[in-house]
Amino acid sequence: MTRYFEVLQRDGAARIGKLLLSETIQTPFILDSRTLGLTESPGSPIIDAGSLWKLDSIEAAREELGRIRNTAGENALVILPHMSFPPEVPEEIANPDSGCLDMDISGPIGTVYHSHKTRDSDLYVMEGAGCFENNARRFFKTLLEMKREVAHDTAIYAPNICLPENIAMLVYLGIDVLDNIKAIIAAHSDIYLTSAGRFYLDSLAELPCRCEACAGITAAELKGLDKRKRAKILEKHNLNAQESELALAREKIRAGTLREYVEGQCRTRPWLTALLRLADSEYNYMEESSPIARSNEMMANSTESLSRVEIIRFATRVLERYTPPEADVLVLLPCSAKKPYSVSNSHWKFINAIGTNRRYVHEVIITSPIGIVPRELELTYPAAHYDTAVTGHWDAQERDWVAGCLEKYLTINKYGTVIAHVEDAYREICETVSKRLGIEMIFTGSGNVTSHEALRRLKEEVEKHSGGKSRNVEERKKDMMRSIADYQFGRGTGSILVPPGSVVKGPYPKYQIFAGKKQLVTLIPQYGTLAVTIDGTELMVPSGNYQVRIDDFVPKGSLLAPGVIGADPLIRPGDEVFICGEKALCVGRAIMSGTEMQRSGRGIAIDLRHVKKV
Repeated sequence: MTRYFEVLQRDGAARIGKLLLSETIQTPFILDSRTLGLTESPGSPIIDAGSLWKLDSIEAAREELGRIRNTAGENALVILPHMSFPPEVPEEIANPDSGCLDMDISGPIGTVYHSHKTRDSDLYVMEGAGCFENNARRFFKTLLEMKREVAHDTAIYAPNICLPENIAMLVYLGIDVLDNIKAIIAAHSDIYLTSAGRFYLDSLAELPCRCEACAGITAAELKGLDKRKRAKILEKHNLNAQESELALAREKIRAGTLREYVEGQCRTRPWLTALLRLADSEYNYMEESSPIARSNEMMANSTESLSRVEIIRFATRVLERYTPPEADVLVLLPCSAKKPYSVSNSHWKFINAIGTNRRYVHEVIITSPIGIVPRELELTYPAAHYDTAVTGHWDAQERDWVAGCLEKYLTINKYGTVIAHVEDAYREICETVSKRLGIEMIFTGSGNVTSHEALRRLKEEVEKHSGGKSRNVEERKKDMMRSIADYQFGRGTGSILVPPGSVVKGPYPKYQIFAGKKQLVTLIPQYGTLAVTIDGTELMVPSGNYQVRIDDFVPKGSLLAPGVIGADPLIRPGDEVFICGEKALCVGRAIMSGTEMQRSGRGIAIDLRHVKKV
């Protein structure tokens, strides 16, 4: 835990924060390596105390640290003296036990991270980060180890690796502090940096940038300058390109669209594409800090979109949390461009064709990249919030993913009759699953699924197989609310928040559940999630799900992380959470994950909505 670093906003592992030093620094941040070792004005707010190799003893290191503190002040962050080694050096040789780790040092400090011995710090340095360029596996493994070991509210510094082309990816993976070393070296090597990659100056016919360094000069004129003047202009441009790309990455975090940007940006270098795929393979790391919903539309425009957190989370929860309503007949339907599906023209035709027999059937929509979407969850993020390129062609990976989701669903949930009102790739997927499971499917949608003939066949087959278990309109509304509750809080919570005897009030989609005169929950159409009242919270407390424990005080407005003494590790940013203490019962929206709440010493943990004194 630290008093000097606070995370303000999260987008998966990426985050915007602030370092509270001699000047407040917004992170992600690029250190100026030209002033990193200076303790006097115009020095850096982060100071590297240098190498232990040049110091004779620990006493000399202590004296050097004292000198830096006296000169730079108590609010400058000092990276402790260190013995830097390349990553290939064995641990028994690269022994970090320099004695600096045991010093009593005031003020903010940074240390070079070592897995077997690292003191509590405000900033951790990834030793040898520059050696990991083009080695995605080694870089990500090292970062993952650091993130798992250090507190959430500490900053991570990756030195000598930052370029405009990789900034977005490094930030996406959780790096807070970078530097301009490589940009400066590139300038003195006649390398022109852009977010799209590196260019040797000799290969450029024109300068693709219009920053202040490039605006007044042509490529030919720049090539004609002497090396020193040329390097000065290139350095100014390269640093501008870095800062511009970092500002864009911060804006993407604020907008919740960094993932979409990274999916495109990673194409500039193969190792960046590899980094994204490695990150996706570590689902738990990326998922823990990913919000439960976003206000923006989710763009799924690349192969990597199939493995992003929101897609995997939705598919997993449908299988593990969702309980379908009791129905003997399953109707499989294709997705639509308009969301939610039920307001689209095609789905209105499907609904009208099924008619009053909807009370006998259960509807599930097949879609890429989401997989399968039960009708009850069509409002729930990201089912109603995504867009994807539609060409009519599904690649093999899309087919395998969607077929896998449908196969797992039908393995868990049994139906007497399965009617597939689909065509083209949808039909091929259903046929594949039918063969794998040995389930007979009735296909009604060959040709155009919205044609009169196809809709007639759908109507006839539904009528032929209806007559079993039925649900009236009120029961279908309750099924929807129970399904969302189970998806949001865990299987079984739907029966708690939508108890027997409760009623649904309000027009679709602004449903509310009442038990007598007590309102328990409200459906929030924007995200397809439930907002719970204090009365609903009292019902949820015994389950322990999504619960945060506090001490004997009554919080007001916001609950800070230091006030949390326990939290459900399943809590994610944006989740509805229930706060229990000796003096208060509250409900609100989580700002950080449950694990981060317990391991952080700063920051807002929960925005409170209702507080009840007990």
